[in-house]
Order: sequence, then structure tokens, then C-alpha cells
Amino acid sequence: MKALITGASSGIGLDMAKYLATKKCELILVARNKEKLEQIQEALPTKVTIIVADLSNEQKVKELYVLTKKENIDILINNAGFGIFGDFSSTDLQQELNMIDTNIKAVHILTKAFLKDMEKRNSGYILNVASSAAFQPGPLMSTYYATKSYVYQLSEALWYEQKKKKTNVHISVLCPGPVDTNFNTVAGVKFAVKPLKSTYVAKYAIDEMFKNKMLIIPGFKMKCAKFFGRFASDKFLLRCAYKIQKKKAR
Repeated sequence: MKALITGASSGIGLDMAKYLATKKCELILVARNKEKLEQIQEALPTKVTIIVADLSNEQKVKELYVLTKKENIDILINNAGFGIFGDFSSTDLQQELNMIDTNIKAVHILTKAFLKDMEKRNSGYILNVASSAAFQPGPLMSTYYATKSYVYQLSEALWYEQKKKKTNVHISVLCPGPVDTNFNTVAGVKFAVKPLKSTYVAKYAIDEMFKNKMLIIPGFKMKCAKFFGRFASDKFLLRCAYKIQKKKAR
């Protein structure tokens, strides 16, 4: 099998690459950091192709598809993304637009392009990385939460479309809680609760993807939070989210 992973130079994306390499999967790894990608390419025990690209640039996203469309990608993992912390009126607009382009537009373009190819072959897996943030609004990280909600809602809708078409194309969406990666460094926060290990989340997500699971939530606590959240009012969830985000401030 052959997998394309975005945001593959660190964190969950890197650990997914390592895990898939143990399954003899050929890899196409995409990230902005060429040096890190080259180190990963040398270290992994499988065929690895690296592509340096900034996925906040729409043209680069489209070029990525053109470069790889003839590779017959079996697994697409849309993992690239980042967050920004702060009150909406004070956060930087250009950073937010870059985040929207990376977290939403790139995922949308790549999912649509590769999904069409997979439908023609009647096989394939698409794993979109969202977050538990997708399940509710997130004061102090409002734009990030909104982007992940888009990925979550889109992925579940596509899963149902494929089910109704009775294809062998499988759509999954990963919605983890806090994970021990460099996400918080980029976002400018510290986790308010103990994060899960990235290696665990990556392995769990891949294993569940191969089981054709639609919604993937690693960790018992996050599963409980998702279940009991449906019984809470929107205002209560907003208060909880605000308190959690407030604790993240460095």
C-alpha cells in the first residue's frame, strides 16, 4: 500500500508514518521542513518520498495533487494543521487566514481530489485529523475550534455518502483530546490536562481506520466527554471551554 501524509515532520503525522512503515507501507511525506523530512526519509525502513510544501498556499496544495495523482494513493492522511490562542478581537488576522487555509482549504482540496480517484478504483482510505475541539465552540481558540468542526462535519458527511454509494472507499475522522506534540508551542498555550502520547494516538487511529471506523476518539476520557456533552446546554459547554482555554495561557 501507499500512503500520503501531510504534516508528517513531527507529532501525530510522524508517528503515523513510523507505524505505517512497520506495515511495509510506502510513504509520501509532506511538510514545510525539508531537513526534518530528509532525516525521517533516512531513518524509516520503507520507501519514502518527501515533498516540501506550505499547505496554507492553495497553489501548492493543487501542485501537491498534480505531483502525486499518478501514484495510486491508497491512504490519504490530512494531518497538517495548527492553532492560535487568544481573544478573537486581538489575534492576528493573517495568521488566522493561514490557519483556515491549512486546516480547512487544504483538507478540502486534497480530500475531494483523491476521493474522486479512489471512487474510480473503488478502494482507498481517507483519514482526516480533526480534534475534540470539533464538538463545540471554543472561546479563546475560536477560529481553531471552528476549523476542526468543519473537518469533522465534512468527514462524517462524506462517510455517509460513500456508505449510500456502497463503495470500498472509507472515510474516517480522528478527534483526539490533548496530545503530547509541539501543537501547544505553535499555538502559544500549555495543556490544562495531561495529554495522550502521540505514538498511542497514531497507532490507535491507523488501526481504527483499517477497521473502517468513521469517528475515532482515542482515550476513555474523551469518549466520555463526547457522550455526556450531548446532554449539556450550549452555554454550559461554552463556560467549560472558556475555563479550559483560560488555563492554557502561558
